[in-house]
Amino acid sequence: MIAHGRGRTLATSLASEHAKSLRSTSQPSEGAGVPPVAAGPTPQFAPAPARGPAVGRPGYHPAHREIRGMTTAATPAPAGALDSLEFDYLELYVGNAKQAAHFYCTAFGFEPLAYAGPETGVHDRASYVVVQDRFRLVLTSSLVPGDAIAEHVGRHGDGVHDVALRTENARAAYAAVMAGGAHGIAEPRELHDADGTAVVATIGTYGETVHTFVDRSAYRGVWLPGFVRWEAAIRAPHAVGLSHIDHCVGNVSWNEMDTWVAYYERAFGFTQLISFDDKDISTEYTALRSKVVTDARNVVKMPINEPAEGLKKSQIEEYLDSYGGPGVQHVAIATNDIIETVRALRANGVELLETPDAYYDALGARVGAIDEEIAILRELDILVDRDDRGYMLQIFTKPLQDRPTLFFEIIQRRGSLSFGKGNFKALFVSIEQEQAKRGNL
Repeated sequence: MIAHGRGRTLATSLASEHAKSLRSTSQPSEGAGVPPVAAGPTPQFAPAPARGPAVGRPGYHPAHREIRGMTTAATPAPAGALDSLEFDYLELYVGNAKQAAHFYCTAFGFEPLAYAGPETGVHDRASYVVVQDRFRLVLTSSLVPGDAIAEHVGRHGDGVHDVALRTENARAAYAAVMAGGAHGIAEPRELHDADGTAVVATIGTYGETVHTFVDRSAYRGVWLPGFVRWEAAIRAPHAVGLSHIDHCVGNVSWNEMDTWVAYYERAFGFTQLISFDDKDISTEYTALRSKVVTDARNVVKMPINEPAEGLKKSQIEEYLDSYGGPGVQHVAIATNDIIETVRALRANGVELLETPDAYYDALGARVGAIDEEIAILRELDILVDRDDRGYMLQIFTKPLQDRPTLFFEIIQRRGSLSFGKGNFKALFVSIEQEQAKRGNL
């Protein structure tokens, strides 16, 4: 059931403005997780030379896109303006938001939280907010044929449009990243209703993905102005125990990784935590490169992947082909008990990648003493890796929609900051097996 009342006036007043802001479909649009306004300046891209000849097969040949306006002379970010960043929510543009919300609730254990749509005075879209501990998803679909949301779904299928970031001061955060050369989508603005005031601002990143800065320090409502509480009897058969976003992984095109790493370094003041080349991440057939950028507290971690030459099409190339360009490949979600989480996900019908059985034969010798029984990890296909701080456990879902694009990683950290380097071989063999089933290897 949808609770009506607060937010109706604001949502109604924004409806016509929102429709105007979604006319243009060639550039990133502001997320619908916040009431939108007309977009500001957007990234400008120029084609550059494509990758070299494919090895042994026809492959994906996107033009490398250089970003105008990203100069090394950008003003450094003001000290402290970005110190409090945390992941706030992910907004997915989807074909049917009501069904998507039901799926994420019943399969992954989310619970209904908030809603905006025709019943609240917004007539061009429907947005459902679901929550689990500190992890929030906004599922948004268009109600208007041919608008930016509908065309985004037509190009990409269901996928992440907005990786929103919580901050104590959205104005200062926006000013800081703009001083560092970020691409503005919507300038800071206040949203009001009877529960207070929220401040939001949006910038662009790779592909059509955006980051919305969200400041709720003066807001007491259920979500944001323009939304009302959504009450529905949708529950997972088994509680899953997901906690929060650990990291969010983007796939970019050939030779674009360093460009986007530099973007986060200049605009956000992020630093490189770790990098992997095609020798680290390769199998007999495929390879990729990856670098991880992070804030100073290692709270907002953003791995960025690009394809590398291989004998066959890599998982990154398959993603780029299927998604239609760069975007969010997967989201790592933390849990405090991965064994119980995996058992619950399986019982709820979530499909998880299988691990080659031989992986576990040498696991004890590779990672040393751990609290979990290896026999149970083998049964559940859970991977383990260790670094100098401790160890971590992880497992990956299969793609969450028909296109082989977005998937989830479930991760439990026991001190480690690892991203699973010791698991790459086993993981990518499993992914290649799934690619082969789809005829995309």
